Amino acid sequence: MKIKHLLFLFTFIFASIFLAQAQDKDVLFTINQTAIYTSEFTRVYNKNLDLVKDESQKDIDAYLKLFINYKLKLQEAKRLELDKKPSYLREFESYKKQLAKNYLTDNKVTDDLVIEAHNRLQTEVNASHVLVRIEETASAKDTLTAYKEIVKLRDRVIKEGYKVVQKDVHNGKTIFAEDLGYFSAFKMVYPFENAAFNTNVDEVSQPFRTRFGYHVVAVFNKRRARGEVSVAHIMIKTDEENTNNKESETKINEIYKRIQQGEAFDGLAQQLSEDKSSSSKGGMLKPFSSGEISAPEFEAAAFELKNIDDVSKPFKTQFGWHIVKLKDKKDIASLEEMKPQLQSKIKKDSRSKIINQSRIKTLKAKYTITENDAALSYFKSIVSKDYFNNKWRQPLNFEAEKIIVKIQDKALTYNDFGQFLVKNQRNYNNKTITIAAVVNKVYNSFLENELQKYQEDNLMVENNDYAQIVAEYRDGLLLFDLMETEIWNVAKNDSVALKEYYNTHKESYFFPERVDAVVASSAKKSIVKKISKLMKKEVGVESIKNQVNTNNQVNVSFSSGEMDKNHQALPKPLSFKKGVSKIYKHNDGYIVVKVNAVLSKSLKTFEEAKGNVIGDYQSFKEENWLKELASKYIVNINQEALNTIKQTLKN
Repeated sequence: MKIKHLLFLFTFIFASIFLAQAQDKDVLFTINQTAIYTSEFTRVYNKNLDLVKDESQKDIDAYLKLFINYKLKLQEAKRLELDKKPSYLREFESYKKQLAKNYLTDNKVTDDLVIEAHNRLQTEVNASHVLVRIEETASAKDTLTAYKEIVKLRDRVIKEGYKVVQKDVHNGKTIFAEDLGYFSAFKMVYPFENAAFNTNVDEVSQPFRTRFGYHVVAVFNKRRARGEVSVAHIMIKTDEENTNNKESETKINEIYKRIQQGEAFDGLAQQLSEDKSSSSKGGMLKPFSSGEISAPEFEAAAFELKNIDDVSKPFKTQFGWHIVKLKDKKDIASLEEMKPQLQSKIKKDSRSKIINQSRIKTLKAKYTITENDAALSYFKSIVSKDYFNNKWRQPLNFEAEKIIVKIQDKALTYNDFGQFLVKNQRNYNNKTITIAAVVNKVYNSFLENELQKYQEDNLMVENNDYAQIVAEYRDGLLLFDLMETEIWNVAKNDSVALKEYYNTHKESYFFPERVDAVVASSAKKSIVKKISKLMKKEVGVESIKNQVNTNNQVNVSFSSGEMDKNHQALPKPLSFKKGVSKIYKHNDGYIVVKVNAVLSKSLKTFEEAKGNVIGDYQSFKEENWLKELASKYIVNINQEALNTIKQTLKN
């Protein structure tokens, strides 16, 4: 979305229009054969009343005139078919889709997930897990085998202990047994997070499934979240083949001693740290919370520092030797502060599936769905195993026109579903799943997609708030294009017309009377008195500063140049005459002015006045253009309806 279009929306305060209520169809006025209703005018007037600073615009008759001009411009934009321009249509559709996202979600479910996430961020869980890998599209037989395997492994973890089972079964291919350390919300996929937070300390969860396969999670501890830290570090690498390299340890200890002697941490990091990604920044790392650093020793050292600028003793990780300095430490922010951030994370997280499932459930209850029971059997008979190789295509005798499902009055054909099948076959390369299961899965996705499309296509009708906001943008975008085409660009680019307008209105463009002056200001009157004497002796500004600003104190500031009566440095009573003025009390201080020359009022050249000329010419051109529009279109006002509005708005 272009910024200029957003700015335009705020400029045109009448953009809150469209969709008059069905029960209020009184016509306020017509432009040619287009009716504008009283409900629309009243809504716009009330909405913008507090935004209008010009009291004349609060007068209903004056406001109506502006509103009619606004509608005349819209009529002209449509006559010029600006609403059919590809650039306009692209931007308008893009805006609609972006805005629709706020209306096409289950806000109740989202709010519940935000609260849950914020609560979980207060806690960190220390856990390990066992995973039996299995594809999401695996056959029922393979799925059951994997499930039975994870049940057996859970029993072993409970009886033998996690570490014993980990050592025995982890192969990094089909079975994983991994220590996860401490983590909080958003660090794991949502089903895994649920299992971890819902399992008590020293217990093992029931088996659960994620997109990776079947898991159990063993929870060892839970603690209050430690928030987020920002640290800088100095690192000396250890030799890959000799992790006990004494040279690295000696070097880090020497650096630590220099820090203790008072040398700057940042400077030492820049000179000596072997972490090239951070050394140039004084060792500064991005803020992190528990579970985000792959070296547990580093995380522990960082969080153990209590006060800003505390420095750790040297410690070792798998990467080398480190010294860490605490730069900042933050607790978890409040729900109110974090809500926008959490909403954004939830939309990108696997939690979004919960929101989507809730939306689909609502849509299935909201709309009448009529399905063709025979359709899926037909597709199961024509989809071949080529589907698993991304090579399936609709057969030549494909029954494309038959209806597979209706959503309200929208009919979807076999061809619609067939095309959807073709596009989605790349997602099904697991040949262990049956064709029947594939067709069922793809059909469910197809129906969900079409339900969401139907809601989006009908959102203008179903949601009045959305419709009004879309209309505001639509008309604002049109008006911007119209004004740019008819007024702004013409006024800026027609140099002949601009110069002609300047020549006709020269007397409006002038420099006011000014002075070429030097202004000295100080909080101390005695200082200004001294400066006044020096100015009268023609002592220069730099020399005055040297005499007045002593003992590392700044006692005076100077302003100089051409200044008119309204210049902030000049007191209102100042007389414009050459010489040194008297001393004035001005802006909580004292000033004296040395006027070098008085510059009389003078006309501006065209180039000097060009900015003002363009603005004035645009206003002039728009005024005449509106008169042309008023004569081009027939406006009929319903006086009775207008009187009713006046009476209603006065009460």
